[in-house]
Amino acid sequence: MVPPQQRSALVAAGGPDAVLTPAECATHLARALDGLAPRRVLLLPPDFTRYHSGAGELTVFCHDHLRARGAEVDIMPALGTHAPMSERQIGIMFPGLDPAAVLPHDWRHDLARLGTIPGAFTAEISGGRVDYDIHIEVNRRVVEGGYDLILSLGQVVPHEVIGLANQNKNLFVGVGGSDIINKSHFLGAVCGMEQVMGRADSPVRRVFNRAAELFCADLPLCYVLTVRQQTPAGLVTRGLFVGDDAATFAQAARLSQQTNLDLLPAPLKRVVVWLDPEEFHSTWLGNKAIYRTRMAMADGGELVILAPGLREFGEDAEIDRLVRAYGYRGTPTTLAAVAAHDELRANLSAAAHLIHGSSEGRFDITYAPGGLTRDEIEGVGYRYAELAPLLERYQPQRLRDGLNVLPDGEEVFFISNPALGLWALAESFED
Repeated sequence: MVPPQQRSALVAAGGPDAVLTPAECATHLARALDGLAPRRVLLLPPDFTRYHSGAGELTVFCHDHLRARGAEVDIMPALGTHAPMSERQIGIMFPGLDPAAVLPHDWRHDLARLGTIPGAFTAEISGGRVDYDIHIEVNRRVVEGGYDLILSLGQVVPHEVIGLANQNKNLFVGVGGSDIINKSHFLGAVCGMEQVMGRADSPVRRVFNRAAELFCADLPLCYVLTVRQQTPAGLVTRGLFVGDDAATFAQAARLSQQTNLDLLPAPLKRVVVWLDPEEFHSTWLGNKAIYRTRMAMADGGELVILAPGLREFGEDAEIDRLVRAYGYRGTPTTLAAVAAHDELRANLSAAAHLIHGSSEGRFDITYAPGGLTRDEIEGVGYRYAELAPLLERYQPQRLRDGLNVLPDGEEVFFISNPALGLWALAESFED
């Protein structure tokens, strides 16, 4: 087994115009895995909420390839705070794998403490907005499982908390504990989503990098990073990067910025977002429609979210209760609630989510849900609309991504999947 400090970049394939086929990705991965020659492996793929990452089929390939060469292989999806995957979801995302062999992660229990990032560091990187210690915990298997390779798979894509998702986020949030999940999300929220999204460097990334440097040097970690792009011809893989060094992530991050940022010349007055019912059941996930468009919305505009699968607010019962109790009412109101209520201070990731899911009063958010009532939607601070009339009017299967003009002259900007990019004004990324 090649020691972690000697692995560095094993694969760096693709580019802004490249289209990597599954066979090409498999060839690259096979070469990397054969060079590592592990005997006991833990695969950390994303869960079903990241189905479009392309990491599901790569996980199946790694599992089969490694087992064919005599390695023991365990699989634990990086759930974070999400609900465990159902057998149906496992069958769709990891075809051919035995659902019973897919291990769940419990973010509140079954954890190992690696160390603590001191409050002096969080105060420094947040400009004094927070000054708390962050306890770094991960699932016990990561530390105590006796693995000689921990292979984390996922997609580098714009993200509201860390700027660009993946790499060590998949470890510290995906199979992390409640303290780091809560406090990292709140750190990102109070530092300002607009200053974070789409950027490789962020306060949360700095926390994770420091934790990796201090506490994970001896863990046999390696990252498999995809970059994907929605095109008129469908979703394609633009890049595949494998390695454990900063340069591997930097290459993937740069390619994601080139392919996943939709930079616009002027603000959008009306945006319609489709939430696939197979993928989006909660506002915890569905509010990507807000996170990823907020930087492009015009003051006084309207964001219309078509959500036929929406049936809850939080993936977790306690977070669902907190969303219902406090609602999406903007940063000042949420921070005041955090100061006043112990239950929200104990669930800072929920508080961060409430901040992210607000328009801060700049534009209207209209939800058309399939499984929540008017009272429920309006109770958390959104406008409500009946789903059927809006589906008839906008017909998402006929709209194309980007600007559309309806027969009556209405102009709408349509987004078929908000999880695949970031929509913002070009002036925000002039640097």
